[in-house]
Amino acid sequence: MTTFADGQPTIVTPEKALFDLSAINLRGVKLTRDQLGKWNPHRGEMALLDALVWESADQSKGVAVKRVRHDEFWVAGHFPGQPMFPGVLQVECGAQLACYLFNVRKGEPTLAAFLRIESAAFRSMVVPGDDLYIMCQDVKRGRRRFICDIQGFVRDRIAFEAQITGMAMGEGPQE
Repeated sequence: MTTFADGQPTIVTPEKALFDLSAINLRGVKLTRDQLGKWNPHRGEMALLDALVWESADQSKGVAVKRVRHDEFWVAGHFPGQPMFPGVLQVECGAQLACYLFNVRKGEPTLAAFLRIESAAFRSMVVPGDDLYIMCQDVKRGRRRFICDIQGFVRDRIAFEAQITGMAMGEGPQE
C-alpha cells in the first residue's frame, strides 16, 4: 500500500464504486460531526458520521466518513477478540448520509426514518482503525420520501451496498 508523506494510507476508489470519486478529495471535510448534527436527528452513540467529505451541487450525491474506533460501544461484544463493525451500523451510516442530503435539500432539519432496506450485501470486514467511506446517490426523491443507493468502502474494497427508502416523520433535531 502506498502512503502519503503524512504517513496516512492512500485511498483507492473501488472499481465498482457507486459513482466516480476521482475528482473528490476524500481527505477533505466539508462539514464536521457537530455541523452534521444541525441537520440530522441522531445523537450520542448513534451519531455515526464523523464528517461530510463532499456533496454534489444539487445535493443528490454525497460522501461521508466514519472513523471506526477501538472504544465504540459494540467492540467488546461484536466479537470478543476480533471486533467487526456490525453490518447494520454500516447501513445506518448510509441512512444518516441519505437523511442529511434529504434534509439539506428541504432546507430544514426533519426526522426521517427507514421504511425499507433492499439488496443489502456485505463484501468486506470493517474493523477498528478503518476509515469507512460512505457514498449515497438519489434514485428517487419526493417531498416526504426518498430512495437512495448507498455503498461503503475501506481502502480499495467495497464493504457493503444497499438501497434504502426513507420518509419524513416529524420535527428535526432537538437540543
